[in-house]
Order: sequence, then structure tokens, then C-alpha cells
Amino acid sequence: MRPLILEMSAFGPFASVQTTDFSALGSNPLFLINGPTGAGKTTLLDAICFALYGKTTGDEREGSQMRCDLAADSLLTEVTFSFALGDKQYRIRRVPEQQRAKKSGDGYTVQKPEAQLYHIDTDGTEHLLVASKVSEATAEIEQLTGLDADQFRQVMVLPQGKFRELLMADSKDREKIFSQLFQTQIYRRIEDKLKFQASAIKAEVRDQRNKRDGILHNIVLDSDDALTSELTELTPKLTQASEAKDKAKLALINANKLFESAKLLVKDFDAQDKLQQSAVLLAEQKDSMAQRQSKLDNGQKALQLKPVLEGALAREVERTQAQAAVSRSQSTKLASEQALTVSQSKFDTLTEQELKCQQVQNDEQKLTQLVPQLQGLESLQKALSLATNERDQAKHSGIKGKATLDALLADKQAAEQQVPQLEHVASQQVDSQQALTAQSELIERYQQWQVATGHAANTDQALQLAEDKGKQCRLDAKAKGEAYDQLQLIWHRGQASLLAQKLNPGQPCPVCGSAEHPNPAQSEQRLPTEDDLESSRLTSETAKDALSQAIADYKGLKAQLQEQVKLRDEYQQKLGEWVSHSLESLQAHLQQVKLQVHQANTAAQELIKLRQKIQSGQSKERELQTQLDAERERFQALQTRVATVQGQQEQALAAIPEQYRSLQALTGAINQVKQQLATLQQTINHIRQSHTQALEQDAAKAAALTAAQSSLLQAQEQADKAQAELDSQLSTSGFSDKQALSHALLSSDELQTLTDEIGKYQQDCIGNQATLTQINDKLAGQVKPQLAESELSLASIQKEQQQAEQSWQQVQSRVTQLTQTQQQLKEADANAKKLEDEYAIIGTLSEVANGQTGNKVSLQRFVLSVLLDDVLLEASHRLQLMSKGRYRLIRKEERAKGNKASGLELEVEDAYTSKVRPVATLSGGESFMAALAMALGLSDVVQAYAGGIKLDTLFIDEGFGSLDQDSLDLAIRTLMDLQSAGRMIGVISHVSEMKEQIGTRIDINKSVLGSEISIVLP
Repeated sequence: MRPLILEMSAFGPFASVQTTDFSALGSNPLFLINGPTGAGKTTLLDAICFALYGKTTGDEREGSQMRCDLAADSLLTEVTFSFALGDKQYRIRRVPEQQRAKKSGDGYTVQKPEAQLYHIDTDGTEHLLVASKVSEATAEIEQLTGLDADQFRQVMVLPQGKFRELLMADSKDREKIFSQLFQTQIYRRIEDKLKFQASAIKAEVRDQRNKRDGILHNIVLDSDDALTSELTELTPKLTQASEAKDKAKLALINANKLFESAKLLVKDFDAQDKLQQSAVLLAEQKDSMAQRQSKLDNGQKALQLKPVLEGALAREVERTQAQAAVSRSQSTKLASEQALTVSQSKFDTLTEQELKCQQVQNDEQKLTQLVPQLQGLESLQKALSLATNERDQAKHSGIKGKATLDALLADKQAAEQQVPQLEHVASQQVDSQQALTAQSELIERYQQWQVATGHAANTDQALQLAEDKGKQCRLDAKAKGEAYDQLQLIWHRGQASLLAQKLNPGQPCPVCGSAEHPNPAQSEQRLPTEDDLESSRLTSETAKDALSQAIADYKGLKAQLQEQVKLRDEYQQKLGEWVSHSLESLQAHLQQVKLQVHQANTAAQELIKLRQKIQSGQSKERELQTQLDAERERFQALQTRVATVQGQQEQALAAIPEQYRSLQALTGAINQVKQQLATLQQTINHIRQSHTQALEQDAAKAAALTAAQSSLLQAQEQADKAQAELDSQLSTSGFSDKQALSHALLSSDELQTLTDEIGKYQQDCIGNQATLTQINDKLAGQVKPQLAESELSLASIQKEQQQAEQSWQQVQSRVTQLTQTQQQLKEADANAKKLEDEYAIIGTLSEVANGQTGNKVSLQRFVLSVLLDDVLLEASHRLQLMSKGRYRLIRKEERAKGNKASGLELEVEDAYTSKVRPVATLSGGESFMAALAMALGLSDVVQAYAGGIKLDTLFIDEGFGSLDQDSLDLAIRTLMDLQSAGRMIGVISHVSEMKEQIGTRIDINKSVLGSEISIVLP
């Protein structure tokens, strides 16, 4: 950076506007800033630093404290600084916060801080980069110079009392300065990348260890040896339990077979009893069936005697109804007996149903015992799900933050790449705007010329028309005037004939008074009336008026045409050669210029937004990096928690069958078993109730049959009484009495019913006898077993089998759990070994790159140490000249104490004592020479590297007073050598020898009205 012009207004001790033209000092000047104490020598450097960064060189005073108390209230405190960066020029204006007089009224108001930054083209055209925002201007300056305020003060300005800071800076501060100067941030990113990868692998190893501890904790064991020992002890126990289980299972199968055989045999004996009972019942019905057969025969004969029985129909009907009631009761009794037989068969199955019910109860008990275990598993699953979700959210947040950071860095890089192109386009803003204004004015004049030309042409055309109209009006006025004169003449001549027409014979003539009228006047033409004459007069006058108006219009148009032609010629003269162009071509060119202006304006706006975006992105980048580190720590903690809970869950899953690992499935299975149990119990209760109802219904039907038979006897007694009265009529009928006849008299349906009942009875007797014969043959020599004893024996064997099954299940579950755990531990150890091998590479690289081994020198600091060696090589060359070969700056390679960063500390080698000692041991003058040599060496090395920042200006504030004459001569010689190499060197000093040896000066004159600046050239 090279200063061009510095303008200060009411700043520091300068009460008025003071302008310093550095370009007037020469191309590469070595100049002295001279003046008495308090005159404002350091203020000159403060103004440059304040204009660029809003801070003073010593950073001891704020910009708001720099207003001159001697300045007029109307003068605003501000600094304007023009400078060059390479072949580009810039101008920045900065106003600090201050009290200023109100524009209207009395009193003061607060002037807010503001800053404007311009880019200046070679032709002097300025392009606004920052409109007013202070922070944007500072960020833009940092972007342009590559230095912030602190770095600017350390490498370009050695302020009063601060020249030792760069020399005395520790490794951390010097790393910050050098990394910005040499752009070595990529090595820092490599360090962070390796550190992140190593941390991630280390966290995974820790998770595997935690998972392993969680697996052992779930099986309540402390070590692998305890697991192996318990497996060895359980193996023979598992074999014994398996053998006992198989033996009990075989005994249960045999017992079930015997019990089922006994149940089938009892069922056959029960069936035999039922068939025998049915045979007895059929035998008892034999007489009844014989009676029915007789009844059928008598009924058929009675049909022939039906007319005889009409008298005793009522009695016979009653007897018949009574017999029918008995028949129905008998049928109902038979049906109830059959229902009782069916109910008995179902009642005999109760033992089997109750056994099933017992088995279902056992299943229910087993499933119910799984509920607490499953609830514990669900708690673990919920805890695992919660921990996993939190971990995944933390991971997602970290990934999202990393992606956001990467995108931000990519956007920043893309934005920085766009800046040069936008600057180039925006630099044409003023030229394009001026071209646009000129072209717009040209088109406006062209359009005015076209309008004037059109108006002149229209007026000329109107003038021709007015001339033609005037000629026509003149002819019309002449003709109408002549017509009026002729009509008037005829009218005057016709007055005598009019009077003659009014003469009466014997009446005196009003003209001559004669009473005789021998030759009265006569008119050969039609005389006009007064109205005709008046009309002709008016027509003539109208034509004359039209002629006068036409003449006036012609004169007016002629004058107007002259003015319009004059205006047209003026516009044409202003247009010059552009008159030959068309309006379309001019407008097309205007559109091109507008497009250029729009592009330049858009580029300028985008450039401002882009710079704001870059500055905002830098701040956001730091925030995102902090958030990303926090998310990483949170993710590692959650990963540990997930591994622990996951081990506990896997242990709990091993103890629960897979189909019952959800509470819904287990509850559904329990409900299904309960429903099955309720169904069995309901079936058992239904069988018992049905059997009881069948017994009750059979007893009720027997009572009903007895009542029906009693009613039949009463009906027969009544029929006998009726028979006695009709015996005389029935003696020849073949029936002994009326009762016999009535009993024998049947309808066709009753006859058919008797026929069907008799046939069914005969079939029942045959079927029952055949079935009974078969079952008797089957049970010959068999004895009916006792099921109660068999059930007790079966229940005992079932209990033994359940106990054996439970014992085996306990041992088997523990062995399975331990085996699965052993496999999980092997997998965890394999994963941990793989991660440890990976960490052995990545972790070592991370430790080396981040300076955690050896001398604690990070990768970036190592690179910077090489660069620092180059700087020290150049600095030592100058320091040896200024110190007469005594001192040489070297880099300290020993490791710093504790955790302090090392690798960039400085030491000084004293050739007089042949010892190396800290730079802090140098005296004030020696420190000044070392700091000066360091600054100059840094300037040389930074510019030697491609892409480095160009440091072609150096300001030195005091320090020369601490040197003796020889050292002062050597220092001045060094500065002159530097100046001859193309540097601008400004020195502030009270030393009179400096004033004598440096002829180019900026003198600051102090007075009671404020200081003033003057330039002195040799």
C-alpha cells in the first residue's frame, strides 16, 4: 500500500482542513515527519490508521476523541485518505461519532459515524464501493490490504511505544500474523480435518468399550473368565436336565395313550348301557304298537259305519282326542329320552374338556410370567430409541452444520472469485451514465427537431390552403358584391313601376300630382322585395367578412411559419451531422447505453452485496465452527449412552421368544389364551346345564304322559255310558259297543299316521337289536375302567414333566444367554481392534499435525517456521549491519514449557558473548534496531512469495533517540538502502541529526490556533 493524499479536518491538533500530498515527496521517498512535541506528528499516522480501520496507531484513543477543541463548530471532524494498491487507487472517507451544531436552531446533535470507500479509475472516475456503513468499509479494507488493524500496526507502522510488539510477540500471536500474510490457512484446515477424524475414531473405540462393559453388566458378570467358567459348569447340568426332560416327556406320552384308551372303553360301555335301555323302552312299547295295529284295523272297518256313529260323534271325538294326547305325550317322552341320551354323551366328554382347560391355564401362566420381562425390555427399547434419536439428531445436526460450513466456505470462495469481474464491470458505471445522459439529450433534441420540422411542414401546407381559400373568398366576395349592386339598381329602377301599380284613375299621382295617368311606368324584370335586397346585402357582407378573415389567417400562418422555420434551423444546427441519422438508430444506440448502465449499476450493487456477504460469511463461519465443536461433544456423549443401552437390550431380548417381543403380541397371545380358556369353561358349563335341563325335561314329559293317560280313562267312561244307549243300534255292526266303534273310527290322516308310526317302530327295533349285538361282541371279556384313578396318575406325570421342562428351560436360557454374550464380546473386540488399528494411523497423524508430540509444533506452525527462518535470514542481515555484526535473530527450536505453543519464538545471538538469549533482553535501542530489521525482512519475504501481500510502505514513530551516533548512521543507511529498493519510508523523530541527514520533510508547525502542515523538499 502506498499513501497518495491525506486530508484531515478538525482532527487531533489540526483545527482546520490540512492536506498532505505524499505524491509530492517523490516516487520512493525517505522523508522525515518533523515538529515540536504535541504538534501532531503521530496524529498523521493516527489519521491514516483511523481512515483505514477506524482506530488509531496506538489504539489508545477512539475516533470520537480525536476532534480538535480549537475547530469551528461548523467544521466536521473527518479524514479522507487516498492510497494505491499496486496499480489500483482507492479513496476512503471516515467520520467519527461527534457532537455537531444543529443545521437549524440552537444546540448540538449527535453526528453518527459513517464511512465511504471509492475505487478510482486511471481517468479519475470514482466508483462507490461502500456507501456509509462503517463495518462494511473496515471489512472491505481488510479484504483489499489483507491486514486487520493490529496486523497493519505491526508490519507497516511501528507506532510510538509499540515497535517492540512484533519482535516480542509469542508463537500464537506471530502465527496469527504470519498465517494471514502468507495465506497458510489450508494447513490449519488439514490439522482440523485430522483432529476431527481422530476424535471420531476415538469416540467409536470408547463406544465399543462401553458396549462391551454393558454386555457383561447385563449378564451380571465381571469378566470373560467368569463367563467361560459359568459356561463350563452349566454344560453337564444342561445335559442332565435335557435327559430328565426327554424321559418325563416320554412318560407323559405313554400315560396319555393309556388314558385315551380308557376313555374310549368307558365310552363303549356307556353306549352299551344306552342301547340296552333303548331295547327295554322298545319292548315296553310292543303292546302299545299291537294296540295301534288293532286300532288301524278297526278304523278301516269303522269307516264303513261312519253314518251310524254321527249321533255319538261328540263322545267319540273326546275319546279320540284323549287317545291323541296320550300318543303325543308318548312321542314327547321319547324325544326327551333321546335328548337326554345326546346330553349324556356330551356330559361324558367333560373330563377331556377339563384336561384341555388345565393345559390352557398352564399356557396362560407361562405367558403372564413374560409380561414383567417384556415391560423391562420395552423400557430398554424406549430408552434406546430415545438415545438413538437424540444421537441421530446430534449427528444430523453435526452433518448439517458441517454441510452448512462447507457451503458457506464454497460460497465465500465463489464470491471472492466474482469480485474482480464485478469490479471491472462496475468501474464503467460513471462513463456509461454520462454516455446515457448525452444520448438521451441527443434524442431529445432530435425529437424536438422532428417536431419543429413537422410543425413547419404542417404550417406551410396550411399556408397554401389559406392562400387558395383567400383567392376563393376574394372571388366570392366580388361576385356577391356585384350581385347586391345589381339587385339594388334593379330595386331603385323598379320603384316607378311600383308607384304606377298603386295609381288609381282620378287619384292624384304622389310624385307629380296629376290626376291623369296616360303612360304609367312598367318594369321588364321582376322587382326584388326589400327582404330579397336585405338578404343579398347580408350575403355580400358575409363574403367580405370571410375574405377579411382569410387574409388575417394567411398573414398569421405566414408569421408562424417564419418562427417555426427559424426554430427548426436552430435545432438542425445543434444536431449537426446527427440530422442524417434516423430516430430508430439513435434509440437503438440509447438502448445499448442503457444496457451498459444497467449492467454497471447491477454490478456495483452486486459488488456491495457480495462484499457484505463475504464479511457476514466470515462471522458466520466462526459461529458455525463453534457450534460444530459443541455438536461433536454432544454426539460422543450420546453415542456412549446408546452403546450401553443397546447392550442391555440385546441381553433382554435373548430371554424372550421372538414372537412375544412386543407387548401387543404378548397381550394378544394372553388374551387369546384367556378367550380359549373362557370358551372351554363356557362349554363345560353349557354341557352341565344342558344335561340338567335334559333330566328335568324328561321328568316333566313323564308326568305329562301320566296326566294324558288319566284323561283317556275319563273319556272312555263317558264313552261307555253313551254306548249303553246305542247298543241296540250297534248289535249288528260287529262292534260290541259305541266306544269300540268310536275308537275305531279314524280320519285318513290318522290312519296314515298309525301306519307310519308302526313302520318306524318296527325299524327302530331292528336297528337297536343289530347295534346292540355288535357292541356286545366288541365288549365281550372287557371290564369297565375307573377314569378317576387314571386322571390322578396322568396329572402327577404332567406335573413331573412340567418341573423337568422348567428346570431344563432355566439352564438352557442361561447357557443361550452366555453363548450369545460370548459371541457379542468377540464381535465387539474385533470392531475395537479394527478401530484401534485405524486410530494408530489417523491418531498419530493428528497428533503430529496438531503439535501434540515432540516439540509441540503444529503443521501450520511448522510451515510458518520455515517462512520465519526466511524472514529472520533477511532481518539478521540488516540487524548485523546496524549492530556492527553483533546481533543475529534466530528462531528458538526448543520446546516451550507446559502446554504453551512453540516453534515461532525468537532469540538473539550475541556475537560478543557467543551466547543465545531472549529478544526481551535487548535494550531499547537494540530492540528498535531488531524490530526495524524484522519489519524490513518481513516486507522482503512477503513480497517474494507469489500471492503475498505487497508491503511497500513503512512508518516509524520515534525510537531513533535511543541509538548512539554510529547506530543511528547505520539505521539511516539501512533506510536509504530500503528506499533505493522502491520503498516509501516515513520517520518521526526529534533527533536533530535525522533532520540534517533527511532533506525531504513534512513539517508540522504548532500554534495557539492549531497545527498546520507544510512539505519541505531538498
